[in-house]
Amino acid sequence: MKRLWEVQESIVVGAPRAEVYAALSHLQNMGEWSPECFCVWHRGTTVREGTGFVGFNRKGPLVWFTTCRVTVADAPNEFAFRVSTFGLPVALWGYRLEPAREGTRVTEYWKDLRSGPGARVTELLGLVFTGTRPEARAAANRAGMRTTLRRLQQALASRPADGPAERQHRS
Repeated sequence: MKRLWEVQESIVVGAPRAEVYAALSHLQNMGEWSPECFCVWHRGTTVREGTGFVGFNRKGPLVWFTTCRVTVADAPNEFAFRVSTFGLPVALWGYRLEPAREGTRVTEYWKDLRSGPGARVTELLGLVFTGTRPEARAAANRAGMRTTLRRLQQALASRPADGPAERQHRS
């Protein structure tokens, strides 16, 4: 199997870009939509470029955390963050938002950053923590993106017409 270093998936969400952006940049929502991330922790309420947060992830019985930093917070066009573990680069995740006739086209993208110095260590950590081989990572992430985007689409479709743009994190 050939290793892919980047993948992306798109879906049209029946909501304006500003609402979609607000939902995506409300970091606690990731824990509700992602099939892997079950909790996000960060200080404060404002999310902008440079905001750091911790993602807690699960795949079957395996649980791990990553540290993340928002790299793009360009409302309502794009939201992205870099993921690292133990100070080593892991990935770039992001969402591009474009107008569509039916609402907003959301493209989730991922780029593997496990190359260069420390790559062998992050590859090993990725295998140990996630149970996913490097050459299978893109396919696993693509499947996860499809789930995340469908859940985002459903969440925004079920919001009250005059309700808030973001769902609140359940305590």
